[in-house]
Amino acid sequence: MFLKRERETLNKLFPGLDENLQELSLMEMECENSPAIKLFRQYGGPGLLVHNKYGGSGASWLQAIQVQRALGSRSPSLAVAVTMHHITTVMIQEMVTDQSGCSLIEDVAKQSLYFSSGFAEGRTESNILESCMQVKRVEGGLVISGSKKPCTLSASMDFMTASILRPSQAGQISELALAVIPSDDPGIKRYPFWGSWTLLGTESNEVKLDDVYVPEECVYNMGDPSQLNSILTKTFTWFQILASSAYLGIASALVERILIAKKGVANERVALITEIEGAMSALEGIAYLIMNNKQDESTVAQALFIRYLVQSTIERVTARAIENLGGIAFIRSPEIAYLFASAHALAFHPPSRLSVTSGLDKYLLGEGPLEI
Repeated sequence: MFLKRERETLNKLFPGLDENLQELSLMEMECENSPAIKLFRQYGGPGLLVHNKYGGSGASWLQAIQVQRALGSRSPSLAVAVTMHHITTVMIQEMVTDQSGCSLIEDVAKQSLYFSSGFAEGRTESNILESCMQVKRVEGGLVISGSKKPCTLSASMDFMTASILRPSQAGQISELALAVIPSDDPGIKRYPFWGSWTLLGTESNEVKLDDVYVPEECVYNMGDPSQLNSILTKTFTWFQILASSAYLGIASALVERILIAKKGVANERVALITEIEGAMSALEGIAYLIMNNKQDESTVAQALFIRYLVQSTIERVTARAIENLGGIAFIRSPEIAYLFASAHALAFHPPSRLSVTSGLDKYLLGEGPLEI
């Protein structure tokens, strides 16, 4: 019964995908050129959160987090990689104002196209929204140079998306924007960056742009990066719950192995399930909140609280899971160590727990707006 609901949702939206993922070994899916990313494309996965009117699956947020958890339990790299793609699809749908934007989203859904993620830049002691890309305003658009690393789905992407600080007409940097660039642009180059053996299948490498021209209609305004406006509020909320669901799925894969092997005692198995299902229920709660159109500063704060709750749950549950699976299982199967290490990577996604503690504390004390 464990993960039954999530896998039923996955099968309802993409019949046959879960069965095909099961036929691949975990380590096969977690290497470079992961077949799981190709398989997800084959089944129309890129259209998960694209509205029906654009030809997508039109999944609800509740269905989306269930799919993410189901994917994480099969292939950690796939679940983490497509998190970034899904965030981009919902962002662009929020910002579409003309036919070119509608056509882009329709192509993504109908042709199963991938967006890469070159959004947040987790540099030490920097606002994660402050871009280091060089941007020049030219006739009809922008010219962009610089580097994004890591850029997820760098190999499979059909479009690169990059956050930039867009010059105003007066030439001063004034607003955050999202540039969408075809991946075959000659100014785009890819370089190795990901040195870890975990989540290698996410294709998270460096992408450099050398004087890439982006027409005005392919640049989407997001406003002042220092303020949590409507778009940024939604983006932060969406990312926290989709990423948390993916990583909870990875931890769930370890717990599932305990159930299948009947390791440990009943009391310990139930305790592990209690923790992990409690974290999933928290994610479902905020999904319902979003579905009821409740998205403001308080929603971002709640999304962060739940993300860090999931993070702490993963830390506790995975440690106890590998203890129950035993040393021989750990020694004989590289998959156990792999799942354990991969599940903990949620802690590395910005904003880190340490970086926002002060801002959350001031917000809770009523000493000002929420600062990320």
